[in-house]
Amino acid sequence: MSDPVTEPAGAASCGLRPILLAVETAGSRCSAAVTRGGAVLAAESRALRHGHSEALMPMLDRVRASAGLTPHDIDIVAVAIGPGGFTGIRIGLAAAAGIALASGARLIGVTGFAAVAHALRHDRRFQASSLLVALDSRREDFYLQFFALDTAVPLAPPQALLPDQLPDYVGRFMMSAPLLIAGDAAAAAAAALAGHADVVVVPDSAPDVIGVALAACEQVGSAATAEPVRPLYLRPPDVTLPKPRGVPASPPP
Repeated sequence: MSDPVTEPAGAASCGLRPILLAVETAGSRCSAAVTRGGAVLAAESRALRHGHSEALMPMLDRVRASAGLTPHDIDIVAVAIGPGGFTGIRIGLAAAAGIALASGARLIGVTGFAAVAHALRHDRRFQASSLLVALDSRREDFYLQFFALDTAVPLAPPQALLPDQLPDYVGRFMMSAPLLIAGDAAAAAAAALAGHADVVVVPDSAPDVIGVALAACEQVGSAATAEPVRPLYLRPPDVTLPKPRGVPASPPP
């Protein structure tokens, strides 16, 4: 059974009114939504670490049908490009690229960091100038990126850091206290900063499909040149490729 997708504050902030299909499979969920000018027309989400290939396409068909649209009504396809699960990112990107090609829609990639930042940008509950987005790497380190909260503009490139490296990193980019920390690893990042910085944790702020839609909507309205949509990996995938058949093993040193 799918969970409801809530519409954050500022969800109708997109000045243009394109019809946008958003896809999020990079994290621990499989999600899809249709928006128009930033307003949510239909959305569906379910917790999922594996099995995106079976769940995603039927979900996309359902949200499109629920919004009363045909594939050729879609102007933009927005997709989460990571960081996150290697397989989930590839499945989401392949599906989004195929839909965009078939419908003639523009394809836009959105990082999980940007999805969180744009979901919080218009939220009046939080008063801070610096936002640290901390995402679960499924290892000991964090995926991190700093943003200016009021504009959702990145202040530093994304990177992966261990907990003991976090205080120095925050000291370099934090503009003023308190520091707002969001993302699905926000609580763990705040614990790593205990005694080093005044922080406020945003609960339940994992990257979601509505944040993907909002961030993509912002790109549509900007004058920036569109870049090719590629996955964002902050480390190599956790796989070891087998040696090709017929290749002898290396001799011992």
